[in-house]
Amino acid sequence: MTSNENRPTRNQQREEARAKAKALREQHKKGERRKRLGLQIGVGAVVVAAVAIVAGAIMSGSNNGGAVSTPTNLIFDGGIKIGAGLQAYTNKFTPTPAPVASATASPTTPPNIVIYLDYQCPICQTFEVPNSSQLKSWVNTGAATLEIHPISFLDGRGSPNEYSSRAANAAICVAEYAPNSFFDFNALLFENQPKEGTAGPSNDDLVADLAKVQINATDKLTSCVKNKSFGQWISDHTSKVLSSPIPGTKQTVDGTPYILVNGQRYTWKTGEDLTSPARFAQFVQTAAANNQ
Repeated sequence: MTSNENRPTRNQQREEARAKAKALREQHKKGERRKRLGLQIGVGAVVVAAVAIVAGAIMSGSNNGGAVSTPTNLIFDGGIKIGAGLQAYTNKFTPTPAPVASATASPTTPPNIVIYLDYQCPICQTFEVPNSSQLKSWVNTGAATLEIHPISFLDGRGSPNEYSSRAANAAICVAEYAPNSFFDFNALLFENQPKEGTAGPSNDDLVADLAKVQINATDKLTSCVKNKSFGQWISDHTSKVLSSPIPGTKQTVDGTPYILVNGQRYTWKTGEDLTSPARFAQFVQTAAANNQ
């Protein structure tokens, strides 16, 4: 029997996250010059840089001074799962693909793609933009399911207006009040990702963006975005993600994008690997075959 005394306390977990951030900051300093040469050389450095900012984000909290608001549709360990028809899995609904009349093979479970991301992360954008159309096609037809796990640790670095956490909050607000539009809003955030060193879109701008993907900006949704209703939850969840293994695995998120397909991590050595839909499709196919 395992004693609870061996489990790290919340404060110990935060200290471990700070220690990780400090060590990764040192690694990032060595790679900063390469980062400016372009994605092909700087992929690793930028991913590490993302995690290096976690200490500040963990303690920054949100504008909420009261009880922590908890999202209800991020039911997959803090992630929202999208299935056939780009519909979200909720406690009351499970999307299922339409049957294929010509199918003769035995039914198989579609691969599950899991992505941990930060909306200010440039490497996340570099993966998301070229792969978004392919992902949308797979998920829409039920050929794959997609879990998106928004986290935030880039506030204060290239985002003086705390865009990282504000964008994560806006995405989670959409997951809460318009979950079936989450995929499109997630894609839009990366298409419109602000340049590093800029404040990024305001919360009013994020509300205005809802209409671009045909989301009705209801009073509840608008209030959620403008008031950063899930800010404290995002901070707490980010701390948990970066200090504990992903549930059901021995893997811990050490940068973004952190991508798993049926539990197998997708990695890249060059920018071309990261931006190639064909390379990613091959990996998904292999991971799916290995899981049958």
